[in-house]
Amino acid sequence: MILLQINQITKYYGAELILSNMKLEVQNKDRIALVGRNGAGKSTLLKIIAGQLSYDSGEMIRPKGVKIGYLAQDTGLESNLSIWDEMLTVFTDLLQQEKELRRLEETMADSNILENDVFYQKVLKEYDEQQIAFKEQGGYQFEADIRSVLHGLQFAGYDISTPISALSGGQKTRLALGKLLLTKPDILILDEPTNHLDIATLSWLEQYLQGYHGAVLIVSHDRYFLDKVVNQVYEISRNASKKFHGNYSAYLVKKAEDYEHEMKQYEKQQGEIEKLRDFVQKNITRASTTKRAQSRRKQLEKMEIIDRPHGDEKSASFSFDIERQSGNEVLNITNLAIGYESQTVSKQIAMRITKGDSIALVGPNGVGKSTLLKTLIGKLAPISGEFRFGTNVQISYYDQEQAELISNKRVLNELWDEHPLKPEKEIRTILGNFLFSGDDVLKTVSTLSGGEKARLALAKLMMEKANLLILDEPTNHLDLDSKIVLENALVDYPGTILFVSHDRYFINRIATKVIELSKDSSEEFLGDYDYYLEKKQEQAEIKELEEAAKDSRTAKSNKKTNHKIDKEAKKLERQRTRRLEEIELTMEKLESEIQEYNETLTSPEVFQDHEKVLEVQKKLEKTQAELDLLMEEWAELEEMI
Repeated sequence: MILLQINQITKYYGAELILSNMKLEVQNKDRIALVGRNGAGKSTLLKIIAGQLSYDSGEMIRPKGVKIGYLAQDTGLESNLSIWDEMLTVFTDLLQQEKELRRLEETMADSNILENDVFYQKVLKEYDEQQIAFKEQGGYQFEADIRSVLHGLQFAGYDISTPISALSGGQKTRLALGKLLLTKPDILILDEPTNHLDIATLSWLEQYLQGYHGAVLIVSHDRYFLDKVVNQVYEISRNASKKFHGNYSAYLVKKAEDYEHEMKQYEKQQGEIEKLRDFVQKNITRASTTKRAQSRRKQLEKMEIIDRPHGDEKSASFSFDIERQSGNEVLNITNLAIGYESQTVSKQIAMRITKGDSIALVGPNGVGKSTLLKTLIGKLAPISGEFRFGTNVQISYYDQEQAELISNKRVLNELWDEHPLKPEKEIRTILGNFLFSGDDVLKTVSTLSGGEKARLALAKLMMEKANLLILDEPTNHLDLDSKIVLENALVDYPGTILFVSHDRYFINRIATKVIELSKDSSEEFLGDYDYYLEKKQEQAEIKELEEAAKDSRTAKSNKKTNHKIDKEAKKLERQRTRRLEEIELTMEKLESEIQEYNETLTSPEVFQDHEKVLEVQKKLEKTQAELDLLMEEWAELEEMI
């Protein structure tokens, strides 16, 4: 079923063309990624689809009744309600239906209603209809859905009565995502949903989206995430869109193949054109060959000229170098505890970093990864323990929030003021390598976009030529092409790297070691992210085997004691079985009586006599209560046997 069609959509911001000839089709169960450079118009297109922006020409077709849910980048949930109450607002209609069902139950329990059979039957019918509708719409499931989503978004064990206003920005963003997921729209639109999510939450979101009932339209710079989730890719480049089937890795392969094929076709045609033009030029004036030359000229005029295929748009181009080598031991951390003032975030951290290591710090949000980096560069004081840098270690630090890039300087001066001895031309060349060209270098730093600030921060980092790079989420705000350039630069970097990242693809390419941080320790894994996952799986399996072996040993050591217990247990089991049989016989009898009472109530001789109705109703209620008690006992015994 087609949920959405976009044909020839065009969008201008003032006189600047942002989108043109946009084509996109969304069918149920589609998992679509929009990819392209920062500024290509991906978020603009999502806002147009979500109805938050107008467009200048073209058409958007959406069947009646198709619901769209949209989550913008870094959208935080602002509310004075508690976590649980805010999630409940998604199900206002169901809560109202539940209230109506309770009201009908109270009405049916009213003894006065029983006197009027016609009215009673009418209420009973209404109750049955509403109960069926309530069930079909998920009335008995929505609280479990809320708990499931909150658990997946790392709010398990969290006090759900906490006011949302008291939460951090990252927590508010996760709750905004959770609330949108609970609405279950036909088309789920997510703009950078992986921001502020740790690796465990990313894995949960991947699985959730794979099984989502509707269509999903995503903008994300997380390649690992896109490979797991999407089955189609629309590339937005040079204001137009192009469709590719498969996940992100398949898109890259197909894009390269298409470019190679188109270039061969172009070069082949250019060769043919050159031959035809050469023939016409040489033979048009000769009487013996002029007809053939005229024929070739007509052939040239009718030929549909193939445009030279566009390669990739210009990418950033940079590399990291060092001014001098460090000693072999770069950093030694011993029994370190970190946090803020007296509040410990993580403790018993130990690691040894040697020259050439590239170490990824991983762990859940809030465990202290960024706190550790800030402690190492001196922005925070350690609570206890110690760390020591080796000889000749020079540090450059990349802040995930680019908190220091808030100046009112121009981009050119932000770099030039730190390196005043370098000529302006060299500074401009460096900025050009980071895609700041022409008037871009005259922009005010504080007005730059997230992606531009990230590139400027990397330019500053490159010029420092330090031999130890400490990087906190360096791929945040970078588009996919810039990420690849950064990866290549770090792979070739001759120094040492300590970094935090939630980008699993990036960790796989860069890391030679992974250190997992927890609240009470740190653990080292000698390999990339995939190796780390394998070892964690092995650890989980070994733990299971050890627990099973422990249980087995306990069972053997208690064998003699168990012999006595076993005899008692068998005796109790026989008693329970006999009691079960007795209960089942009694329940059959009571169910038969209840059926008789219900039939009696429908008899004209009875329901027309108010006193008889009350008498039978009392017997019915008493019998039903006895049956309910027996049912509870029966269920308990069944679990024991």
